Amino acid sequence: MARIFVTGSTAGVGRNAATRLLEQGHEVILHARNAKRAEDISGLAAQAQVLTGDLGDLAAVRRMAGYLNAIGPMDAIIHNAGIIDAQRNETPDGLLRVLMVNALAPYMLSLLAEQPARLIFTGSSMHRGHGEVLEDMEWTRRPWSSSSAYGESKLMVMALAAAFARRLDGVTCHTVDPGWVPTRMGGASAGDPLDQAHVTQCWLATGADEAGGYWHHMRRQRPDPKVEDPAFQDTVLARFSEMTGVPVP
Repeated sequence: MARIFVTGSTAGVGRNAATRLLEQGHEVILHARNAKRAEDISGLAAQAQVLTGDLGDLAAVRRMAGYLNAIGPMDAIIHNAGIIDAQRNETPDGLLRVLMVNALAPYMLSLLAEQPARLIFTGSSMHRGHGEVLEDMEWTRRPWSSSSAYGESKLMVMALAAAFARRLDGVTCHTVDPGWVPTRMGGASAGDPLDQAHVTQCWLATGADEAGGYWHHMRRQRPDPKVEDPAFQDTVLARFSEMTGVPVP
């Protein structure tokens, strides 16, 4: 059985993934943003350890990586947590919050945690078609667009996954598009089935014999060409290292 850390596991896709993994007999480390949110998973917490920490805070992410390492090496991390902001918000460290939670925190945890064998990132079909991401990564010059900022954060986390696949020996990196599902973030009108959104994550995290790639409902997809461009990937990594203080591997 595998030891798996699932971020954002108090509700929605993350909670469903954690529940399925526990039912399969795996050791699951749950994650909640704070103690109040941890109360929402009191039933699951009886079967698993719970780490609390705000993924929008650099110091909190570093502490969480330390807690993970104290537990022992993870077989897999499912980077499930994500947000979309109606307006431009910054973290206590002065970083764009949607970028920090959706992309910078996965970057940090992946590198600061003792090397997991599998890293599962969360992508989105909204990652396609963004042209100015490297010129204004933190949205300081452009008029705010919540959907575009979210999509750009997903483009960057997908490029990050592809870069790690090149650079991290012995680590399999996948990105999963769970679809537009009726979660707290997706809204009640979302048309994709929630009960299927976590299935691919769990399959890949528990040792599916598949090379890394971009997935949607158990099928490989081709991402935006920028995701597969090593120069784009390396630029994202370099900027992420500057923002977080975590060296590029």
